[in-house]
Order: sequence, then structure tokens, then C-alpha cells
Amino acid sequence: MARPGNSVIAGAAVSALALTAAACAAPGDGAKNGGGASAVVGTAYEPETLSPLLGYGKDGNSKIFDGLLTHDAGMKLKPALAAALPKVTDDGRTYTYRLRDGVKFSDGKPFTSKDVVFTYETILDKKTNNASKTELDAVKSIEAKGDDTVVFHLKYPYAPFAERTVLPIAPEHVAGQQDVNTGEFTTRPIGTGPYELVTWSKGEKLVFKANPDYWGGAPKIENFTMAIIKDDDVRATRLRSGDLDGAILPPNLAKTYQGDDGKRTYTAKTFDYRVVTLPTGNKVAGDTAIRRALDIGVHRKAMVDQILEGAGKEAYGPVPTDSPWFTKGTERTYDVEKAKKLLDQAGWKEGDGGVRERDGVRASFPLWYLTGDKLRQDHALAYASDAKKLGIDIKVESGTWEVIEPRMPKDAVLAGGGAPADPDFDQYTLLKSSLAGDGFNNMAWYDSSTVDAALDDARRSGERAERQAAYDTIQRELMKNPGYTFLTHIDHLYVVDKKFGDLSTQVEPHDHGLASGPWWNVEDWTA
Repeated sequence: MARPGNSVIAGAAVSALALTAAACAAPGDGAKNGGGASAVVGTAYEPETLSPLLGYGKDGNSKIFDGLLTHDAGMKLKPALAAALPKVTDDGRTYTYRLRDGVKFSDGKPFTSKDVVFTYETILDKKTNNASKTELDAVKSIEAKGDDTVVFHLKYPYAPFAERTVLPIAPEHVAGQQDVNTGEFTTRPIGTGPYELVTWSKGEKLVFKANPDYWGGAPKIENFTMAIIKDDDVRATRLRSGDLDGAILPPNLAKTYQGDDGKRTYTAKTFDYRVVTLPTGNKVAGDTAIRRALDIGVHRKAMVDQILEGAGKEAYGPVPTDSPWFTKGTERTYDVEKAKKLLDQAGWKEGDGGVRERDGVRASFPLWYLTGDKLRQDHALAYASDAKKLGIDIKVESGTWEVIEPRMPKDAVLAGGGAPADPDFDQYTLLKSSLAGDGFNNMAWYDSSTVDAALDDARRSGERAERQAAYDTIQRELMKNPGYTFLTHIDHLYVVDKKFGDLSTQVEPHDHGLASGPWWNVEDWTA
């Protein structure tokens, strides 16, 4: 589970002051570079880094960079820095890419196969702080054949490997000359993409200008600004005032633009879920009976209807119910009485104030959510309300990620995740026991030998039926011992000025921001 954003200020009170100050500064200030059409959009999340070597843009659409491949509007792979889709041989263990001719980085230096080898080898280096490197576990070696061909040799036939080659390519002549984790490249990157970074004002905005020499043609939107506005209400206010051309908004705020002749609302289907982590290290949240009771004692449909206002669906695991990878029969039926019976049988008896106890331990634990995120707040409060009916006391708290992260081993968190390209991309880092405590991977410290084995089986098989069977095992195991309470899969709602015409969205991952929204292909917009 990836960290969804970078918090700059610790403490809710200080955070509120910073949001107020940010609301007074126009995000487009300094965005104009020689005139031309411009767009300013607002998002809730800010990247930790702009280096693909550390995980930036790993799912594509990074604007500053390109991968060997990219996705079209329907999420089908198509060539980007590669001239064609890869040639796959050796029973799925060898992928050969021929590179596009004449591509240059924005500093004018040529892009070659050496940059591809450098990028992947650096990510896989143990010294590199990239929490997603396990997604490249299948890679045995990368070989450059001349300047225009790259060959990946895999340890096993990793079925979704081509999807991993949307990963952005970094220039060896720049990034290779500095510390990969702390060097200037992490905040002042150079790539082959349609846009170049002008400035990054941490906690406020990222300003881009069009790359006039982009191999795909210079973008007509010459100035593009991403305003970082963590508070949903502030983001909606700035859109209404004309300070923003577009923004992501929660359903209750997006609906206020219905009937606005100057705005258009877009709904993006996603794999993005909201989930409560139940850390194994907590005596209450880590108890199997507590976990199972919460799993059937929370009213998911009410959350979809009341919090999401229908813009989403109930979640029973990381896989959405309308995905072909979803295991039928793993839906949870809302049943308060059954949940209470599970707790009774496990020895959790009602105590003072209606809160259950067992062996002197009260059925109580904290649940944290990210300050300013209305959807997370509403999910957390609804979850706590449902838990109270079971005799479980959940204390809802808010904070920045700097406040929350040190507490994750013991405290529950209202988190998010989800990746549409392949179930391995999300489930492995979410559930693999060996990744517990590795940043935002396996935030619940979930530990199941059955799930571990199934994750490996699914990853190492090239056969769809074998992989489906493994993911079926995982989804059924999560019913027996749910280390997470999955609540909803949410649709992302965006409101954009109609002056940009009729735009499109893709099926999106959890990590929405620069890579997602109607601006996923801003380089193709007409001015």
C-alpha cells in the first residue's frame, strides 16, 4: 500500500494555518512562460519525489518522463519510448524492446538503451529507497544491445511484466552522477516527457512548461500547474472563485457544480479502495474475532449511499466486485447479530459503558485518518459508529502522515490503495508478510503463510487459470482472518472548465494526482 501523499507540516493546527495561507496564493503565479495556453488544476496529494528511481510515476502519465510503454484511454498498452510492443520469447522469460529513434531528453542529450538499463538496475539496487522495487522481482538482468535495443531477462514468466515497463526512464548522464536517494534529481528532474518542471513549491504547487522538442509533438497547453490543496473545502472554493480550471472533489462537493454552465463533471472508475488497517501488534485490532466481527458488522452499503452518494461500490478486498479477478462468494453480508455472537464466543464480554472486555483488556483502539481528507474522515466516523454497536470502542483521530506513520505498528489507519493493471501490483505489497513495516507496505503487519504462498504462486505463474486460483485462495483467506476491513471502492470525481472541451478519463489507481484525472493526457488537449 503506497503512501498517498506527502505531508509537509506536522500537527493539525499548524496544517490548518498553512492551508489558509496557501488559499491566498494563486497557484498559477509564475506559471506563464512566454505566454500560450495554460491550465491550473487542483489535487489533494503531493508526490514524495519526482525521481522515477524512487517510485515517481511508476504507473505512467508522469508528464516529465516517458516509459518504454504507456496506456491509451482504455488502459491498453501502446509504445512510448519503445518503437513497438515487446517481442516475448523463451516461454515468457525474455522481453526485447526496440527503441524509438531520435528521442532526446529535455536538456538536448540523446536517449539510448543505456538509460533504460541504468533506470532498472538502479531501482533494483539495494541502496535505492524505492518501496515498489518488489514489483521488479522477476528481473534477472537487463541488457543493452547497441543504442536502440534493450533485452530483459526474467527469472520466471512474470505475466504482467510488460505493464511494469510503463515505468519512467531517467537519464544516466544526470541521475547517475549524484546520490540516488538525496540528489538534486529528486526535485529537479530531467526527462523525455511532454513537460518540463519549472518550479516545485513544496506544499503549494508544481509548475510545468511544455517541452517544445517533445518526440510526440509540443503540447498546445504550454503552461500547466498542479496546485497542491489538501483540504477538500478549500479546493472547491478555489475552483468556484476561478483560481483553478479543474479539481478532484468528493461527491458532496462535486454535486454543487451540477447545472453550472461553465463546468463539466467527469467520473473515473477506479480500483481505489478505502480500508481500515488492523495491525497485528495491537491486542484488540489484531485479534481474529475482533477482525471477523468488524468485517461483517460494518454497513458498507450505507457508506456507499451516504458518504459516496452512490459514486462507488462496496469493497470486500482489494479487488473490485466487477473485476474478472474478483472471487464470487467472498462478499460479506452485513449481520450485526452474527458479529456479536462471534465476539461472545471468543470471550469478549460486555463491560462498563457497553464496551467489551477480555482478560482485563478493553475492546478499544485508535483509528487515524489524514487531516483535511473529508472522505477518509467520513469513512472513519461511520466505521467507529458501526463498531460501537458491536461493543468495540474506536477513537477517531486525525493527523498528517508524519504524525500517523510512527503509530502504524499499533494503531489502525483509514488508508487507501488499489492498482488496476494487475492484481499482483497491489496485493503483494499489501499482504506479503516479509514486507510488514516496510514504509507503507503491509500496514497491518498481516501474516499468513497461506496468503504468502498464494502470492508467490500467482506471481510466478504465466497461466491465467493458475493465477486466478491463487487469488481466489487469497480472497477466501481474507474472509477467515481479515487483517484489513475493506470498506468501499470509490469513483474519482473531477470538475473541469468547459473551455477545454470534452475530455476523457482512464480506469484509475489509488494514487491520483499528476497521473490521473481528465488531465492524464493534458499534452493532447487543444488550446
